[in-house]
Amino acid sequence: MIIDIDQETVMNIKNRALARYAGMYIRIYADFMRQVKDTGIAIAEKEDREGIQQKMAVLTRRGAITRNDAKSLYINRISPACLACRQGEGSMTFFISLQCPRRCFFCFNPNQEGYEYYTQYHRDCLAELAELQRRGQKLEHVALTGGEPLLHPEEALAFFRVAREKFPGVDTRLYTAGDLAGKEMLAQLQQAGLDEIRFSLRLHDQGEVRRRIYEHIALAREYIPRVMVEMPVLPGTLEPMKEILVELDCLDIFGINLLEFCFPYNNVATYNLRGYKIKNPPYRVLYNYWYGGGLPVAVSEGECLDLVAFALDKGLKLGVHYCSLENKNTAQIYRQNNSRPVAATLYFSRRDFFYKSAKVFGDDIPRVLQGFKKIGYEGYTYNKQYHYLEFHVSKVKDLAGLGIEVGISTSVIEDRGDGAYLRELKVDLTRPEIFNLEEDL
Repeated sequence: MIIDIDQETVMNIKNRALARYAGMYIRIYADFMRQVKDTGIAIAEKEDREGIQQKMAVLTRRGAITRNDAKSLYINRISPACLACRQGEGSMTFFISLQCPRRCFFCFNPNQEGYEYYTQYHRDCLAELAELQRRGQKLEHVALTGGEPLLHPEEALAFFRVAREKFPGVDTRLYTAGDLAGKEMLAQLQQAGLDEIRFSLRLHDQGEVRRRIYEHIALAREYIPRVMVEMPVLPGTLEPMKEILVELDCLDIFGINLLEFCFPYNNVATYNLRGYKIKNPPYRVLYNYWYGGGLPVAVSEGECLDLVAFALDKGLKLGVHYCSLENKNTAQIYRQNNSRPVAATLYFSRRDFFYKSAKVFGDDIPRVLQGFKKIGYEGYTYNKQYHYLEFHVSKVKDLAGLGIEVGISTSVIEDRGDGAYLRELKVDLTRPEIFNLEEDL
């Protein structure tokens, strides 16, 4: 068992040196949350994580597949691109421009570097594909997103043709609002070898607009092997979302991705007016993640899981996949940490892809050193600045019976201008008597 150290649980730590050390990360998180609050957005009460875990456990017993350390869950089927997303190897997403006729208040494109520029100018995706091929890059999944890619039909079609030419066997997908995905365009996309199309639906669209998108979704089944819908689940929209699931099931599409709804650091007034609040805490591990989606909004995850349960209740045939914000961040950590030369004290977690190590502090150190001497273990290091002993997590169980508390460190490797650095992000609590390496890390 791993106990998250926060402002409440830190008071229960007996080893005050460990408590003081972990307190650094509590303060960092508190400062981050103050910065979030300073944007003007409301923050929810502390999340009932146990309630979410119970919902997932019930769904798992009913046949749902939980994956990526409970950051993702699905029934019936899931896109192969979503499976590849966990590690991100051999998978890349491109955009021609960030132009889009829609003005979704939850769009996070404005967070992207060069947003204003790419609403006016285009990227040369064909040149990017050629450069990747020249460098010997292996690609198994490529996607074209936007903006709205179909505002640039010739460039979009050329992208898929060239992708298949330069990377034989690559799986291709397109993200679109759907307005421009009529019969002629779908036929051309089929000829270009498109494998998957993902439509975006908006609950606030007028009935005739959504009806037209439904017609295009139904039509797409005649041309594209995998037809999907992908949309965030806004809090308080459970009933209309159920209607959408039933409608899509009648259209016999491949599936739907239910995304955890996020706050993109803009449109604060709109979010507050609708009563949306930031999930607290927003991350299990606080870090500067690349994905620009923003911060998760409270209640959305629970309603996503409720929709999966509804699909099971109704016996719907389409794939229903819940994708959390943290699920989208996993590939970044995998890329930064996987297959790196590291110290012998570090353990690469296959659950969350962070590096882990064990630390004991202050008065616990002499007892741990005696325990290590008995088993002949010398692979530890001593940190004089913070007065802790660091060692491999596989040795934690060997310390049972010593009455000690162990800090479990979580770290990531960062490549900087002068080399690679290990950056610690948080410390959690365990004891040898309750720790299980296989289950906990």
